[in-house]
Order: sequence, then structure tokens, then C-alpha cells
Amino acid sequence: MSETAEARLKRMAMRSWRRGTKEMDLILGPYGDARLAAMAPETLDLYDALLHENDQDLLPWVLGQTPPPPPYAALIAEIAAFARSRLAPQPR
Repeated sequence: MSETAEARLKRMAMRSWRRGTKEMDLILGPYGDARLAAMAPETLDLYDALLHENDQDLLPWVLGQTPPPPPYAALIAEIAAFARSRLAPQPR
């Protein structure tokens, strides 16, 4: 029996928040909350694959310390930009 679209989104959202490291929880959790529901099917597939990657690889990719594998490059750039925008000082 295959997973429903709703169950898949719930699983991916939970996996975004429950990583191996707190740093990746705080990067992927908010990103998943904000973007998963609107992702195109091919982007969902790519993000699902990304969720299976090791946090010790993901964090340097997101921080720009090491280049991500080419299939993930655009998605990692989007995640990094999203994280930076959340951490940027807000005007008062």
C-alpha cells in the first residue's frame, strides 16, 4: 500500500523537525513548514531524498562550507536563503 499525499507531507514535515542535530532541526523544520505544501511533485521527491542525507553532510552544504551534490544544489541554495532570511535582523 502506498503512502497518501497527506501522509507523505506529514512524514516529511516531521522528519524536517526531527533530524539528528538541533541545528538541522532549526533549519529544515521551519523550511518544511513554510514550503512543503506548495512544492511541485519533482521538488517533493528531491526534498524527500534530501531528508535521507546525513546531517553531518547537510549542515556544511547549507552553510556553504562544502558544495552539495549537483542534484541538490538549487534546493540547498533555497534552504540556505530561507534560513538566512529568518536569521537576518528585522527592521524596527
